[in-house]
Amino acid sequence: MSTIASGDGASLSPFMTGLIVFILSCFVGYHVIWNVTPALHTPLMAVTNAISGVIVVGALLIVASETGQDVTYLGFFGALLASINVFGGFMVTRRMLAMFKKQK
Repeated sequence: MSTIASGDGASLSPFMTGLIVFILSCFVGYHVIWNVTPALHTPLMAVTNAISGVIVVGALLIVASETGQDVTYLGFFGALLASINVFGGFMVTRRMLAMFKKQK
């Protein structure tokens, strides 16, 4: 019997909990993206950019907190990657909108 099902008070480490959440979110995200109809890709990307904006704010809060140096570096790296995702999303949106403009 596993330690979770036995009810003896044992719990998973925070690392294992985070790893399980990460793996499950990758699995669910993969299936959500591949089952979206093409007409809904633009709203889906808009929501993705909004989520990346929230991640940027969270990463900046981690960088500003009084935690260890390793956590500060990870927060900075997370803010950097999420910022690249946000600005890349705006660039792709701009290029898509330019396709619909009439040529002079």
